[in-house]
Amino acid sequence: MSDPLSQVVGLLQPKADLSKLIVAGGAWRVHRTDEGRPFYCAVLSGRCRLECAGQAPVMLEGGDFVLVPAAYDFVTSSLEPSTQAETARVEISPGVFRLGPADAPLDLRMLVGHCSFASDDADLLVSLLPQLMHVRGEQRLAALVTFVNDEMRAERPGREAVLTRLLEVLLIEALRSASGPAAPSGLLRGLCDERLAIALRCIHDRPAEGWTVDALAREAALSRTTFFERFRREVGVAPMEYVFGWRMSLAKGLLRRGNITVAEAAERVGYGSASAFSTAFARRVGIPPALYARGVVQG
Repeated sequence: MSDPLSQVVGLLQPKADLSKLIVAGGAWRVHRTDEGRPFYCAVLSGRCRLECAGQAPVMLEGGDFVLVPAAYDFVTSSLEPSTQAETARVEISPGVFRLGPADAPLDLRMLVGHCSFASDDADLLVSLLPQLMHVRGEQRLAALVTFVNDEMRAERPGREAVLTRLLEVLLIEALRSASGPAAPSGLLRGLCDERLAIALRCIHDRPAEGWTVDALAREAALSRTTFFERFRREVGVAPMEYVFGWRMSLAKGLLRRGNITVAEAAERVGYGSASAFSTAFARRVGIPPALYARGVVQG
């Protein structure tokens, strides 16, 4: 059966924007507003503090990894932050930046990265993920961030393809490391529920199926009421809302490739007629699928 997590990450189309090594010492504070760009960091040694708007502060230490799929307003600082609103960054060598007073001994090393999601449906897909993922003791994540940083610095053939694959692996590894019953509602938590995971895999594996709440409940071996309430609680949206959103995400991906007709796309995502699909697509996206396929952007 299909792997929903891999499919979501693939549809997000991650692209590397920036990767750097930060070294710091003494008191420092950096405030960033990133307009929803993904942010991640791996602490190699030392400790620091991370504050994301709407989230409780997080103390980071060596071996920790953090991923914020959509960062808008966040602050990183020393444990005893600087009284200055912003600490100047000094590039001490290509891709390596120092924070804090020049005479302070260094007590922190961390790799920091920013990427972007090329998908037109990034907001929908990101909404299925936790707002902040904090993973401790997973050396694979630090190794992957190191590989991304090394590849960003080099000018080797195939660089963009390698970075894309590394970011996909990094995101999948981070997401599955952060999964569990304690995860906030969303895809990760739904996949941790043995019964709901069956239904989610059915939706992803057979998007053209004529799914109803009753049919999905049967697949999950739950009563209709229990399934509906459990799905909405764990995944964060009603079952048919999830089905509809996933079909539209797949349809966008199919139409972007430019080698499929609207009727074929409609059939692939479970619509009996091109007109019904076009109506649903236009309601969701704002423009008809034929215009979307030609690259026309909603005005």
